[in-house]
Amino acid sequence: MIAVIRNSWALLLGITLLMVGNGIQGTLLGVRGEIEGFSTGSMSVVMSAYFAGFLLGSQLVPGMIRRVGHVRVFAFLGSLASAGLILFPAITEPVVWIGLRFLLGFCFCGVYIVSESWLNNSTTNETRGRALSIYMIAQMAGIVAAQAIFAVGDPSDYLLFVIVSVLVSLAFAPILLSATPVPPFETAKPMSFRELYNVSPLGFVGVFVLGAVFSALFGMAGVFGAMARLSGAQIALFVSAIYLGGMLLQYPVGWLSDRIDRRQLVIAAAALGALGCALGWSGIGGFTGLLVAAFVIGGMANPLYALLLAYTNDYLEADDMASASARLLFVNGVGAIGGPLFTGWLMDVAGPAGFFAFLGGLMVALMVYALWRMAARAAMVEVDDTGSYLAVSPMATTPVTIGNVVDEWEEEAVQSASDDEEAA
Repeated sequence: MIAVIRNSWALLLGITLLMVGNGIQGTLLGVRGEIEGFSTGSMSVVMSAYFAGFLLGSQLVPGMIRRVGHVRVFAFLGSLASAGLILFPAITEPVVWIGLRFLLGFCFCGVYIVSESWLNNSTTNETRGRALSIYMIAQMAGIVAAQAIFAVGDPSDYLLFVIVSVLVSLAFAPILLSATPVPPFETAKPMSFRELYNVSPLGFVGVFVLGAVFSALFGMAGVFGAMARLSGAQIALFVSAIYLGGMLLQYPVGWLSDRIDRRQLVIAAAALGALGCALGWSGIGGFTGLLVAAFVIGGMANPLYALLLAYTNDYLEADDMASASARLLFVNGVGAIGGPLFTGWLMDVAGPAGFFAFLGGLMVALMVYALWRMAARAAMVEVDDTGSYLAVSPMATTPVTIGNVVDEWEEEAVQSASDDEEAA
């Protein structure tokens, strides 16, 4: 682990600063929109625009990199993102914010792609899994640290937006100054949606649902806090609890996933997530109950994404993993666009409780669908033959993240085949 950090410290520092900046703006905009008098419906479109931009970026940025190179794309998108962040308090109009959020989603996707290219090139087959885990921890740590900064700032002022812009700008320095060369960027041609669904209906539907769940958490938690009349410090703690749950429970769930039927674990995690939503909706325990609910929901939603990727991988040949994963990334992105929109509609109808109603409904739907799939098809892969669970966060997953995970799966598949041949 020390060797991984020594070789990748510049990237890890840069990505942490990026996530601090992105984490502050995600919460800040939700609260500032309430201060500016934006309707919940308008804010839901603002938040959804980020995920639409992110999805478009995942499709277009690889081509930009192939044409002009990593460094130019990185510098261009970074500068654009930093400038866009400054404009939010300067032009407080919903239409402008929608455009700026779309721009940020596109830019951050491209920045993550280039950053992860550096990570991929600075690791070996033996260290890639550990590097990916450390990278995901750095992302979560950045999000949690962001809430501490937000808690001591004034969302009605200009300063927090300046801090976000500065952090994002500073994040590029350690990465751009790294002496590590960047490899050529390659993407796999995805399989058709029908083929992917036929391989793993639960993986396909589950990843779509989780896209909506996590975009609602990432995009609308600040809006919920403002509607519920929480203080700035309380909103920061609430959002932090979501990501702390995701960070701390990722690995226990991963440990279990390599030892029991993954469909059973999907059902259990979705059920626990639904219970967390019921606790948040009920208001039992006051603010403490709200923090427990946030921890449980985040702790189940985040591992579920990686769990569904691993489950789908169990039914694929090594040669198909990259193409299937690329399609799953797109399916997740489509689901993410709708998450804030439907959450905002429910919050308009039911008030702040609509936030938990939407998340709980999706968790219950995923649980019921997984139960139906277990009844419809017996397990085709024995627990001992399943691939490894690798921690992947849905909040910043790009084609390069998926590529690194696929490399790990393919390496494992080749090693497993080699061991079987030796045993024979």
